Amino acid sequence: MGKALADTHAAARRVFEEADEALGFAISQLCFAGPDDQLKLTENTQPALLTVSIAAFEVLRAEGMAPDYVAGHSLGEYSALVAAGSLRFADAVRLVRKRGQYMQIAVPPGVGAMAAILKLPEGKLDALLAEAAQGEVVSAANLNSPDQVVIAGHAGAVNRTAALAKAAGARRAVLLPVSAPFHCALMVPAQERLRADLDATEFRDLACPLVNNWQAREIRSGAEAREGVYQQVPNPVRWLETIRYLTGQGVARYVEVGVGGVLTGLLRNIDPALSGVKFGEPEDMEKVCSG
Repeated sequence: MGKALADTHAAARRVFEEADEALGFAISQLCFAGPDDQLKLTENTQPALLTVSIAAFEVLRAEGMAPDYVAGHSLGEYSALVAAGSLRFADAVRLVRKRGQYMQIAVPPGVGAMAAILKLPEGKLDALLAEAAQGEVVSAANLNSPDQVVIAGHAGAVNRTAALAKAAGARRAVLLPVSAPFHCALMVPAQERLRADLDATEFRDLACPLVNNWQAREIRSGAEAREGVYQQVPNPVRWLETIRYLTGQGVARYVEVGVGGVLTGLLRNIDPALSGVKFGEPEDMEKVCSG
């Protein structure tokens, strides 16, 4: 991922070079060539995804484009803060590597799980979570769209919730191939470890407003930015509320910057009238510019 951008645009190449220097190893080569088993370790996945996102953003900026608002889903909030000028990229890439390490060690492999629940009848989730917990942790992790919520917690409780959801009328309940149960109370040890790193990092006031994950609230100060990425670790990503807030502020066009197009798909699910395009490959530029 990201190789075509780096091959095509000097602005993207500079980002990969900066990431390699900041981390002290060639994250660029992991992005471009793998191996997959190393890239899928969350301590590598997180800085890799951030690097590709900022490489793509810098290409757009070199073309004269600038956002009126920014938002990012989970890890993407760090990319959004770099784009808004709150975090230096080198600081962000080091922070998210630490974030990944802390998340990985917070929950031993196999203890936690995540699952996506699709089209669960409205108003049933809280009761299902309470019934499935049985003394374990399970909660909403990503509130993504009217039809999609991701849950996280202990593997047994997640599996019980998935089964109950299907019995309650959900179209699907799918276990996700993740390395840890993100955005639930099991991540509190990772949150506590991350605090010192966040406090040691400069967060500047934002050049454009960000709508954060933790509260789905518009923020503009460096202090709010630091607190937001601290609080998001064990708390759910309020993506549906984020998009509805932005739409309420008059945002009519969204550009998903980085790897894949998951958020563009969610955008259509939230409101088919919203316009969204993705930019992560050189050939995507035509669609971005045509809008």
